[in-house]
Amino acid sequence: MSLSKIENQGSTTKNLDAISEREIFELSGPLHLTTIDWTNPDHRRSVAACLVQGVYIIERDRQENRQPPLAPPWWQFFNFDLHSQLIDDADSCIFGAIYKFKNPISESTPSYIIAFRGTLTKGNAFSRDLELDIHIIKNGLHQTSRFEIAMQAVKNLVSGQTSKSNIWLTGHSLGSAMALLAGKKMAKSGILLDSYLFNPPFFSAPLENIKDQNLKHGIRIASSFLTAGLAVAAQIRNANQQRNNNTPEDSFLALAGWVPCLYVNPGDHICSEYIGYFEHRKKMEEIGAGGIEKLATQHSISGVFLNAIGKESHEPLHLLPSANLTINLTPAVDFKEAHGIHQWWISNQKLETRVYS
Repeated sequence: MSLSKIENQGSTTKNLDAISEREIFELSGPLHLTTIDWTNPDHRRSVAACLVQGVYIIERDRQENRQPPLAPPWWQFFNFDLHSQLIDDADSCIFGAIYKFKNPISESTPSYIIAFRGTLTKGNAFSRDLELDIHIIKNGLHQTSRFEIAMQAVKNLVSGQTSKSNIWLTGHSLGSAMALLAGKKMAKSGILLDSYLFNPPFFSAPLENIKDQNLKHGIRIASSFLTAGLAVAAQIRNANQQRNNNTPEDSFLALAGWVPCLYVNPGDHICSEYIGYFEHRKKMEEIGAGGIEKLATQHSISGVFLNAIGKESHEPLHLLPSANLTINLTPAVDFKEAHGIHQWWISNQKLETRVYS
């Protein structure tokens, strides 16, 4: 849809001040991707990001009652149809979508992509999105009705397909937390879904902001020893009480074969800790403390502390044994740009990919 066409439409879209240029595919989309190579990681990343953007705009179209809607080009350009929308039962906002590829041609081509948007700061969805953000901080996203709706949609789609490998999960920010949690649950049941997670939340002390590398590394080492020590104490306590079934270690090891793609920006404090989380594990192995870090990385300090004193704790989202981590090293103007979804389909970005397992 061109800008001139928008200007000539009726009252619902004639006010261009209410429309961000970034919502218009022909102005902000990856028009350079005229042919998609589904074996190319950059193309896969770009398509996944655009389909997440599509969910954002579907909800904005609904809020503004925009006719015709602005969202369809964000998936139609890549030959997808909108299969269904995921609607929150609390406020009726659209938080996700399932896209169906029109003509799957190979094993590398997705048949379906399940996408989840992040927090919208405008419109009537903000209060519900903020409530979900708080649940992430409290490690309680799995207890929300929105996640239950998302998880049921994933299960229903997976159960109806003979090939599970052609179903992708993707999301941004809050949406990436939804996709990450859904992916972890599916992996623990033995089903490994390709997952593309943009700016996934990692809530902890912002150690990546520390400029002194020695200080930062020292703090991480101390944290690893403390976490490992608490974990051992918790294991002894659980053994004494004969509660060894379904331990965090078993749960963590069940994820070993799942390698989600994480996309983070060092300028985004919401997700930047993933850089240190995985790199620290590598450094601990280099100094001969890999065993301690292997134990520490399966837990959070707060989780093992609560477990040690007999209180219930929930597994933090960020605990992962494996990941394909892509870091955007292109300097960001501000936090908004560093956290935005648009950076992940722009060409000529300075990206660095590291695989951890």
